[in-house]
Amino acid sequence: MTQKNIQTVRLSSGKEIEVFTHLFINNEFVPGHGPLIETINPVTEQVICSVHSADENDVNAAVFAAKTCFQTTWRKVAPVERGRLLNRLADLMERDKNELATLDALDNGKAFTIARDVDITDSIACFRYYAGWADKIHGKTMDTTFDKICYTRHEALGVVGAIIPWNYPTMMATWKFAPALATGNCIVLKTSELTPLSLYKFATLCKEAGFPPGTVNIITGYGHTTGAYLSAHPDISKMAFTGSTSTGRKIMDGSSTSNLKKLQLELGGKSAQIVCADANLQLAAVQSAGGIFNNHGQSCNAGSRILVHESVHDEFVGLFIEEAKKIKLGDPFDEDTFQGPLISKGQFEKVLGYIDIGKKEGAKVAFGGNRWGDKGYYVEPTVFIHCNNKMRIMQEEIFGPVVGIATFKTVEEAIALANDSVYGLAGGVYTKSLDTAITVSNELQAGTVWVNAFDVFDQSTPFGGYKQSGFGKELGKYALQEYTQVKVVKILRDGL
Repeated sequence: MTQKNIQTVRLSSGKEIEVFTHLFINNEFVPGHGPLIETINPVTEQVICSVHSADENDVNAAVFAAKTCFQTTWRKVAPVERGRLLNRLADLMERDKNELATLDALDNGKAFTIARDVDITDSIACFRYYAGWADKIHGKTMDTTFDKICYTRHEALGVVGAIIPWNYPTMMATWKFAPALATGNCIVLKTSELTPLSLYKFATLCKEAGFPPGTVNIITGYGHTTGAYLSAHPDISKMAFTGSTSTGRKIMDGSSTSNLKKLQLELGGKSAQIVCADANLQLAAVQSAGGIFNNHGQSCNAGSRILVHESVHDEFVGLFIEEAKKIKLGDPFDEDTFQGPLISKGQFEKVLGYIDIGKKEGAKVAFGGNRWGDKGYYVEPTVFIHCNNKMRIMQEEIFGPVVGIATFKTVEEAIALANDSVYGLAGGVYTKSLDTAITVSNELQAGTVWVNAFDVFDQSTPFGGYKQSGFGKELGKYALQEYTQVKVVKILRDGL
């Protein structure tokens, strides 16, 4: 393929920005040998540029580079030096924050201000958090018998493979890169074919920061080809995946038929938000609206089911719709925009299809329900009422700005409704009662439960699901366990 690596694209403002389009392997951009993939601007529905994709030989080259680096260099780097490099990378991301946010907004359609102030800012904080952990990953000594010395080592796995989704390109990559590198692993990451641009910019920062060649490798391609090659590769020791449950099953198949590699899966969700009779309804309306409409509803933990006590249903719905009305749709580079377009034509049609399904099932559209404008993949924030938990819009992951509201009579009923789902990623409860908050939090079958809030994240707290929302934890100290293996060493003193 003769396409140059660096392409120039024009933003809606008229400003031009350079993008990288080749694979990043062994600290260099190299042409891929898979098909060229067009990345589409979801605002204009026009092609931004074409990027190279990785075929099986390219995946092999990336894994070989990572394996060689791990065996010869990276595993021998002192932990304190790994931490220094991670902090240096965070410094460079801070310097180029606007460019990274611009690429996320351009490629994904999310608001630039949110990409800058949330996604990139939190990603920088995540690298700094794990930089602090790099030299604090310790084993233990254990007293067993007098004639032995026993201790454990927490060792890196080797080469980690990662596949990330398109909804938070930089942030989801960071959640893999930061703990993997802090614990001494090398990594091969496949971007979504829909949103590769910000990660290739990120690759240049890894090289500038001083990471040895082969430590970080970034490729793109389709899931059924590039992703399949990576997840089944015999030299990959662990796969970290964020995406749909159906694809998660395929990742598991790749592990089971290759080398039984370690897996970490963060999958789909259909999270419930419970609004109790004693809740501060204004607070609940604000928080629950953010819980579903943040990132255009394109979040695995989106609170897309709201269960409201029947005595406060009408008042809550009125307040909630007022919050929905405040949402500003528009160009992602407009400072006032909160909601941009959905990621693609396929996702746009899927969400509109679910809105039609909801209507046919008997739910009532209380707000929205239509395409917004006549260009771009925009869908209005949509609120369904008169829902029941058996409706498809209450059971299936829509991944768009669509919420269903149902009622309950007792807290016990609300818990049962919330748990009536194959998913278990997150949940929320709004109440003034500490007893109710603790009871609901303990009983919800979900990996994260928010009380009087929703969609609030911290670098130090773990995130991951129950049931078909996956297994393993991102973030916090818990994530370190996902990227290490424990070795026991026993030394017989008489033999020394």
